[in-house]
Amino acid sequence: MNTILLQPTDVLFFRDGRPMEGSLAGHGAAWPLPNVPDAAFHTALHRSGLTGHAHDQRRGADRDGKDNRRFGSLVTAGPFPVCVANKKGQRLQSPCWFLPRPLDLLDATLRPALLPTDKINRAHSSLPGPLQYPVANTLPPSKEARAKAWLSAAAYAAYLTNDPPDRSDPSDPPDSLDDSAFCDPEATIGIAVDPAAGTTGHGEAAGKIYSAHYLRLRDNWRLGVFAKTGEKNGTESREDLIPQLLNKPRQILVGGQQRLCTATRIQLDSLPLPRGMTSHFNAHNGKHLVKWILISPAIWPEIQANEEKNVPHHPGGWLPNWVRQSDGQVMLRSGQRQRRSYNGKHTRGFAEGAKGIAAKLAAAIVPKPIPVTGWALPNDADRPEGGAKSTHLAVPAGAVYYFEAESEADAQHLAAALNWHGSEANPTTIRNRRSTLLGEKGFGLGVCGTWQFYRPDRSDRSDLTQQNKETTP
Repeated sequence: MNTILLQPTDVLFFRDGRPMEGSLAGHGAAWPLPNVPDAAFHTALHRSGLTGHAHDQRRGADRDGKDNRRFGSLVTAGPFPVCVANKKGQRLQSPCWFLPRPLDLLDATLRPALLPTDKINRAHSSLPGPLQYPVANTLPPSKEARAKAWLSAAAYAAYLTNDPPDRSDPSDPPDSLDDSAFCDPEATIGIAVDPAAGTTGHGEAAGKIYSAHYLRLRDNWRLGVFAKTGEKNGTESREDLIPQLLNKPRQILVGGQQRLCTATRIQLDSLPLPRGMTSHFNAHNGKHLVKWILISPAIWPEIQANEEKNVPHHPGGWLPNWVRQSDGQVMLRSGQRQRRSYNGKHTRGFAEGAKGIAAKLAAAIVPKPIPVTGWALPNDADRPEGGAKSTHLAVPAGAVYYFEAESEADAQHLAAALNWHGSEANPTTIRNRRSTLLGEKGFGLGVCGTWQFYRPDRSDRSDLTQQNKETTP
């Protein structure tokens, strides 16, 4: 995939689906979701004059046979904060990428403070199915936020391997930081514009004002994204149009209100994201412990039951659609997906010899959801009048899911299915996007690590009772 840095020429506006009237600011200064750069590159491709084959993205009975959606092969990921220079303005030899903090980290030590515990009887808890273990805090109670919102790629890799980096020489930029280190929100008051007449003070806009928040990215910081296309060019090979689009720095529209960013394509040997573990997971009572951390949001919708197709109901929401609700069984299969021929037609299927993965979801740390929506312009394909898109609730980046695998081989297969890079050590593309919806836009990327159970100290009464029994003559 192509690695691209976006440099804003002004403040940026990323509005979600919430109202923006009077005192409601519309949350326009939040860090953009993955669908924002995807829409920006779609727009840039349409305006570039490049040609690509059309797609019909609908399925089954909804297909009308009219391939009228251009550049449907575009896949993107990001954005992530990227630092290109230190505080003195000296350009870094290699840009420093940052990722959302895993939610099991509560301080700056890069050692998980939240761990699943098996000391609580599952029958006496209110855990939703299919979770088996609650997650306990190993740190003393505190009202202070001791962990920052973003980790550098190097610090993230150290967190995954449980090998904290050497801090004898403070790094610039630091290993962890908050939003205020690279961006600032700016509030402004505006006058509503009548969409029909394009004027203020008349029609629907009469007497209306609004307040809005804008995101200003600081100097020496960029939005890092990945993009690629696979357009048909008359041969069996696919053509990537991004190098042609960005053969030189190009201004593209990103977000709302026609805000511009300068897009620059940079050359890297591999994608600058942390690599997840692929083997040597911790073991406990014969189970091999794998945890999966989201580095981008994921959307898992509710699935209605269909008796004819033997499809059970699935609640979605915080629970991945590829995890069975009744017992937590992972329903993914091992092996890389590839095209196979059925009755002369090519369709996607599993690799030959693919088997199920013997692993179950045991615990999870999931924060409040974030709304994902948008606005569609009128088009002849499926929205002749345009309008608001469907609103989805996504699991935020940083959520942690804990799995128990039956064997080391099953743990390795699970990691290969969940890591964004699969089992590759030096990846140049994104292999796995585990979001049911909008995966092509960069939702559902994650990395794997290992975990251990929380063990209380000797002040725990149950342990003291057991100790007294063992030491009493």
